[in-house]
Amino acid sequence: MSQNFGRLIVRLVIGGLFIGHGTQKLFGWFGGGGPEATGQYFEGVGLRPGKQHALAAGTAEAGGGVLLAAGLATPVAAASLIGVMLTAIRKVHWERGPWVSSGGFEYNAVLVAVLFALAERGPGKLSLDRALGTERCGERWALLALGAGAAGSYLATRISEEPPSEQRPAESREPVAAAA
Repeated sequence: MSQNFGRLIVRLVIGGLFIGHGTQKLFGWFGGGGPEATGQYFEGVGLRPGKQHALAAGTAEAGGGVLLAAGLATPVAAASLIGVMLTAIRKVHWERGPWVSSGGFEYNAVLVAVLFALAERGPGKLSLDRALGTERCGERWALLALGAGAAGSYLATRISEEPPSEQRPAESREPVAAAA
């Protein structure tokens, strides 16, 4: 069995599972909660507004999963999925330690490592990137995917950390003009 066939299997399995996770969030498929229930969960872990984060995560997972499975724009697919996994680690799993048996980040870390490796090695011969002549891979592309995923995760959670205007202290709100 060639390395190219192995990469195809990895891309199809991981990409397909991410498509499933994304559509759970977006449409409630495969037993998922859809944007409303997922949004409520996200609110509970500090991702506000929850529905907006559910839609963004679902789109990143489903879209990134499609790209990954097809072997198209592989570094972009990796960046999008790495961003979601890093956010999950930071907002849900980190405090539980590494082991998945305790709700930890072990599985998410493995996915980040595999996505990084795919961005570095490329999607293989059996990919749209190769067929179209658009394949981009190597250490720089892998580091770019990791960095873009980390930046996306940071920005998504940074926005969430800002309390809504009605929860900010009065002195930080803009003054309201008095009625004449």
